[in-house]
Amino acid sequence: MKNINEVCDFVVFRLTGEGNESLSHLKLQKILFYIQSWHLAFDKQPLFDGKFQAWIHGPVNRTIYNRFKDSKYMYSSITMSDIQSDLTFPSLDQSDRDHINAVLETYAQYSDVQLEKMTHDEKPWIDARDGFQPYERCEVEINESTMQSYYAARING
Repeated sequence: MKNINEVCDFVVFRLTGEGNESLSHLKLQKILFYIQSWHLAFDKQPLFDGKFQAWIHGPVNRTIYNRFKDSKYMYSSITMSDIQSDLTFPSLDQSDRDHINAVLETYAQYSDVQLEKMTHDEKPWIDARDGFQPYERCEVEINESTMQSYYAARING
């Protein structure tokens, strides 16, 4: 299993390294959620360590949130200067990179607000927030089995 910080850095590198993409903390969180969800759907196992919680603005990984919380707000830009690794991403093999790139190809075109709305319309986030009001704080973990089955069903039909 990969380290979420290395996957995060790879995403930041891919989206901001060429200078043509704006990446907010909110958008980064949603993209990481989709990377994990689709990996669960295709490979039946997580790509990286770390769970997602069903926060008001969609899925959030606490490790990544804590990494940026002192310097970045929800809509603050994440840039190349925020990368912690040496840009070789040694634990990510070609299959991992291909998976991440495929998810980016699909989801990077959407804004942070659009991605938030998309996650709000999907079963994994909805189920985790069951019993909570729309603007009520929630730190319930999104169930990986639900993520796997929901996105696998989208593959099949």
